[in-house]
Amino acid sequence: MFKQDQEIFNILLDSISEGVVVVDENQTIVEVNKSAEQMFGYNEDELSGKMLNVLIPQNYHAKHGDHFKDFVKDHKQRRMGHGRDIFGAKKDGSVFPIEASLNPFSIYGRDFIMALVIDITERKKLEQEKNHLSKIFLESLNEIYVFDVETLLFTNANYGAQKNIGYNLEELVQMTPVDIKPNYTESQFRKEINLLSLDTIEKLEFETVHQRKSGSTYPVNVHLQRSKLGDKDVFFAIIIDITDQKNYTEKLEKTVEVRTEELKTALAAEKELNELKTKFLSMVSHEFKTPLSGILTSTMLLNKYTLTEQQEKREKHINTITDKVQYLNTILNDFLSVEKLEKGKINYKFTTFKLSKVLNEVIYNANMLLKDGQQINYPKNIDDISLYQDEKILELSLSNLIYNAIKYSSEHTVIDIDISQNKNTTVFIVKDNGIGIPERDQKNIFNRYFRAENALLMQGTGIGLNIVKDHLENLNGTISFKSIEHEGSSFTIELPNKATL
Repeated sequence: MFKQDQEIFNILLDSISEGVVVVDENQTIVEVNKSAEQMFGYNEDELSGKMLNVLIPQNYHAKHGDHFKDFVKDHKQRRMGHGRDIFGAKKDGSVFPIEASLNPFSIYGRDFIMALVIDITERKKLEQEKNHLSKIFLESLNEIYVFDVETLLFTNANYGAQKNIGYNLEELVQMTPVDIKPNYTESQFRKEINLLSLDTIEKLEFETVHQRKSGSTYPVNVHLQRSKLGDKDVFFAIIIDITDQKNYTEKLEKTVEVRTEELKTALAAEKELNELKTKFLSMVSHEFKTPLSGILTSTMLLNKYTLTEQQEKREKHINTITDKVQYLNTILNDFLSVEKLEKGKINYKFTTFKLSKVLNEVIYNANMLLKDGQQINYPKNIDDISLYQDEKILELSLSNLIYNAIKYSSEHTVIDIDISQNKNTTVFIVKDNGIGIPERDQKNIFNRYFRAENALLMQGTGIGLNIVKDHLENLNGTISFKSIEHEGSSFTIELPNKATL
């Protein structure tokens, strides 16, 4: 059992894209996943047994010991660094920025610490670019103004604006753009900027004349767009003095705009990736921790039942251990299936078989999972239906849909299975009256590791439907669904009667 637990643990570690480093209370490295080995430049098993200091830059060694002791004493999950930059040391001596979180845990009476490590070299580069762009905006010699949509009063102006227009910020916040535009009335100005309220117009660009505090005027090019500042609607204006620098400043503003959009895109992609990683780690942790805890508890209780008359209690805990191990094995098989599908290592085995044989097997297994009062309605007159397909894949697909229907439906509900066949295809429909899928989640339901919002507290990995979809598409089949939250779901599989790859 311990060997099997270790194998499951190792496979789980290597399925995580972040680096994972596990150390004991003496800072000795006891476990490292492949991502961490690659991140720090070590070969397989080369880090095991080494001191944690080999992954820490030399100039941080002195303080690290105290930090580690404080963490062990506190014994609480936390992020490393607390607002300061932290770095890792590679085998070749190079140093790179990292983000790490520490997670204490105890197993078999020993204390360990698991560190999740992310190489944030690229993120740091993005942050530097972002700070650089912010500095351009703040220190730009071009004038930048922000003013309120309703009152038109300035709310902010950069250094370039104050220097060129001649008013300081205290004076400007009492003024509106009309006060520096000698050729505009307020009504004319409002009429022009109201164009930004139309959905078809995102930005206004026009040339005008501004008047300085000294009374002198100068030609400018105005870039104006509507934006949000907290909960306020504002206009954001970039003013370019085109007296001598028209060509130069136009090129600069275009570059700033492009770089800003690139930065927004990069940050949005990073945020989406981090959210997916967080959800995946949370799901994996929960799905493995719960059955492992049950196994550990039952194993400890078995030692207490030594008398012959306590055999019934022993069998109860043995059954618990068996069930939990079978569930872990199912999860593990799902992960292995994902890996094989990604690498194209699936070898499908096609035979001619009676559909009734597969359906009866699936229904038999499903009946053992039914909740109180649940029942499955399925066609009995399908003895004449045969397919030339991969029998195991069809069984896997139908089992997944029916098990989901049972899991996500309440007691005393009915699950309907409908099967029809024409000359070319066979269609399977599994309909339930369960919790349904929220409309906002439906576009992601076949995505790997995705769990609908109303199913997060239920057991599951979010892998099953993704695996089914990939298998069916490999067999030139399809899977689709219709669902209404709180009313139920209907999943449809359409599969060719004769497999062709």
